[in-house]
Amino acid sequence: MATPTPRRHPRRHPRRHPRKHLRGRLLLTLTVGAAASLLPLQATAAPTAPPSGAERCTGPVRPASQMRIEPCDTPDRVIEKAAKTVPTKGQYAWQQREVTAFTHFGMNTFTNREWGSGAEDRSLFDPEHIDFDQWMRAYKAAGAEQVMLTAKHHDGFALWPTRYTEHSVANSPYGRDIVGRYIRAARKAGLKVGVYLSPADGAELPHAWHKKWLERIAAKQEAGEQLSTVERTALEDGGSPQGRGRYGNGSEPRMRTFPTLVPGDDRADDVAAGRLPRFRVKVNDYDAYYLDQVYELVTQYGPLDELWLDGANPWRDAGITQEYNWKEIFRGIHELAPDTPVFGGPQGVRWVGNENGIARETEWSVTPHTVDPSTVHAGGLPNDSTDPDIGSRERLLDPSTKYLQWYPAEADVSNRPGWYHHPEERPKTAAQLMELYEKSVGRNASLLLNVPPARNGRIDAADVRELTAFGRSVRAVYGTDVRAKGAGPYTFDRIALGEDIRKGQRVEGFTVEARTDEGGGWRKIASGTTVGHRRILALPEPVTARDVRVRITASRAKPHLGPVTLHLSGAARGGAGGGR
Repeated sequence: MATPTPRRHPRRHPRRHPRKHLRGRLLLTLTVGAAASLLPLQATAAPTAPPSGAERCTGPVRPASQMRIEPCDTPDRVIEKAAKTVPTKGQYAWQQREVTAFTHFGMNTFTNREWGSGAEDRSLFDPEHIDFDQWMRAYKAAGAEQVMLTAKHHDGFALWPTRYTEHSVANSPYGRDIVGRYIRAARKAGLKVGVYLSPADGAELPHAWHKKWLERIAAKQEAGEQLSTVERTALEDGGSPQGRGRYGNGSEPRMRTFPTLVPGDDRADDVAAGRLPRFRVKVNDYDAYYLDQVYELVTQYGPLDELWLDGANPWRDAGITQEYNWKEIFRGIHELAPDTPVFGGPQGVRWVGNENGIARETEWSVTPHTVDPSTVHAGGLPNDSTDPDIGSRERLLDPSTKYLQWYPAEADVSNRPGWYHHPEERPKTAAQLMELYEKSVGRNASLLLNVPPARNGRIDAADVRELTAFGRSVRAVYGTDVRAKGAGPYTFDRIALGEDIRKGQRVEGFTVEARTDEGGGWRKIASGTTVGHRRILALPEPVTARDVRVRITASRAKPHLGPVTLHLSGAARGGAGGGR
């Protein structure tokens, strides 16, 4: 999955401290009554052209998904820009889909590995049957609203009949288009669908370099030295990579026209007539190969609801690195799919910073950047999003901050110890999944839950059982407000609230208070920092109250809260919604 990469932090003119009143107490008090509804969907703001001249520092700040921080911006103006940074239309729709089911299925499923070499024999990929509809039933039972398939993992084996390499499902015994069948099954089930396309590609390692590398690994093993997973799999497979040696081959970037038409290309007439898009970017051999594959996926299977670009580089320690031209890659992707949120891309989706499915207690969808987010993978965030704090005022006002953008978090985790199915492993229980849901979705992130199918083309019965119990538990707890049964005292141990993120993310601090007797006093029962799309507070024990109110204690601008709802967990009900 994602691999941390170092980031540079250019210095900029320091700013004054922000006005203290923005952190003042009680900007808003909301007494919880009947659940309210959010306003009708409105258009979200897209990036706007930067103002010129004096307007850069004195003109009105208009809502946009990306903001540029000017050297003359005061601290107050920077905070105002953060408060008015809002999601694009695609990002807003993506954040409403709280759970996405991840499908790791491919060559590694049949070699019983996590990371492949790119030199595997294509005949190994030989499923007798794949039950795509069963996958979708399992995902929907868990409450997923979107699914995502690994169309190409780091081994470079493509699960669709691509025109640009022989290392694909078309040249395997199975021979059928897995991407196409997966997407059709997802849409038939009413699910949104995304595609994972690994930039790293072992099948495209240069052949001459790979041969010398194998010799070094063999000598290392002969000397009794320990091999890494990447080295061990390469040595086990032996032979040459299955591709054409384009990854990290040192080729110079040049202007190219996309798509790259191949002899007898069935798209030629549609491209010439303008029925299919055409664009030009300056890239090297491998980036061109990658963009051609993106082109196929978007134009043949789109529109896609998410495109996932992993940040892994398995062969860096071995001395081979592909220098991606991210600016040109992102520009090409935008030409093809301007409304598709791209994981790692500008105004897209960011990694939460771990693979445990857990978001931060303070999780901002507005993040500061030291470089233009369109020029680097992961937006140039410190340590590839792993820092504990990536969105506070201190970060916003740091002299190195050059840009702000709406960049919501996605918390990825596998239902099993590995990302691919291994027969000896067991899935997480429904109770464990429920805890992850509350610590991801309940902390302003989307949960990306990997559920890998087995070699027999089905998701194991054990996984289905726990996923179904998990989905049932989420619906039982969060599908109904405890006050729905009528007036009077109500018992709860979960509080859920959210901001109308179409107007930005603004709340920096809040408390929840309860009143047990009519006319009695209020007592604090919970507190938090950020809210965002959705915030769930788990109380240590149930509370019975007649009234509940939320007090906003700190905010970047006027907050816009949606409904505040109260819930009772399965544990408090006596075990309802458990995993067995």
